[in-house]
Amino acid sequence: MELAVTYKPIPSVWTKSDAELLELMLDFYPRKRPRQILDATYNAGRFWKGSTRKVIGMDIDLKFNPDIVGDNRDMPFKDGSFDVVVYDPPHVPNQGKDKTKDFGTRFGLVIKSLRGQGYNLNHLYEPFATEAFRVLRQEGVLFCKIADYIHDHRYQWAHVEFLKAAVAAGFCPCDCIVKIRKNPIVDPRWKKAHHARRHHCYWLVFRKSDRCEK
Repeated sequence: MELAVTYKPIPSVWTKSDAELLELMLDFYPRKRPRQILDATYNAGRFWKGSTRKVIGMDIDLKFNPDIVGDNRDMPFKDGSFDVVVYDPPHVPNQGKDKTKDFGTRFGLVIKSLRGQGYNLNHLYEPFATEAFRVLRQEGVLFCKIADYIHDHRYQWAHVEFLKAAVAAGFCPCDCIVKIRKNPIVDPRWKKAHHARRHHCYWLVFRKSDRCEK
């Protein structure tokens, strides 16, 4: 009876802020109220503006003054340290020598994507997912914000690549929420483009478990 009173469904399409969505997800998906939350790509901490939750912010860039300066592919935490891990990797890789786009500053890109890596960010996913699985407690939850994009004249299926990496690490994929943004990320050179403009990204939900539901 208590479940029927307290249960509040969560929408599969979201148009408000990421911070508001995260609050809903943190109440909805964990088996119990999370005590330890890790933001593994903290950046400026915009997900947590106004939040009263206890969050450890980790970032590879010292300029953001994170709680922990570190690489999320090799985390300085013991096994099973967290109830929730949040991951928001760069959504667009480096774009050649054109400084006008400045994606490194805008999207927190520190590590370059090289020709041998297909000029994409897929090589970051597997080592992160392995570490996220390790530092999460059993039944812990991983929230990943990720966007597909066009790069090097090819569609990059980032959310599919991350899904494969997470499953390979041992995660159970549990849910997907479409996050609508106001405007697409557009290369200023592209006056015409023969693909749909991406007005959305995804929040993917994974559990360190063999099942999603209770």
